[in-house]
Amino acid sequence: MTETLQQPPLTLAEEARAALGRRNLVLIGLMGAGKSAIGRLTAQALGIPFIDSDHEIERVSRMSITDLFAAYGEEEFRALETRVIKRLLRTGPRVVSTGGGAYINERTRKHIKRGGLTVWLKADLDVLWERVNKRDTRPLLKTENPRQTLENLMNARYPVYAEADLTVMSRDVKKETMVEEVLAAIASTRRNAGSE
Repeated sequence: MTETLQQPPLTLAEEARAALGRRNLVLIGLMGAGKSAIGRLTAQALGIPFIDSDHEIERVSRMSITDLFAAYGEEEFRALETRVIKRLLRTGPRVVSTGGGAYINERTRKHIKRGGLTVWLKADLDVLWERVNKRDTRPLLKTENPRQTLENLMNARYPVYAEADLTVMSRDVKKETMVEEVLAAIASTRRNAGSE
């Protein structure tokens, strides 16, 4: 009589990692949604590298995002952002957090959709405002009424962000809870694929 050995069940992180395969995990959403903080912790849980596209843009241009906007305008910044993200997505798997406007740009969005699994960290206005109003490093919020500007950005961008593969609500809970929800969302793609 042969004995069948039971495999221990996969942990959530292992299941998510298996579901991701060689693809990149690309986090999208508005400023303040937690793309960098949650992205970094998710990458640790998955055991893959993390990269912040804004930091990479600053590194290759040797300028801050604010200075890039001021010197070259949004159109030039978006062109550079597209090139940097396209390059970042060539190899994987890794977790890539993107700037809030990256996914809105049609060319960049095509590269992101081709190069990875997208997770939209969706947040309510109050949550975002609470997180972004403490610092004045956001070029798009240097307006007369920054909260209204943020709301306008939400109204314009949320329909486009909704094209993401997965959506996870970003709210005021422990970062570990958010990471767990992101991992669960990724893992569910594997379960759903298996049940088709």
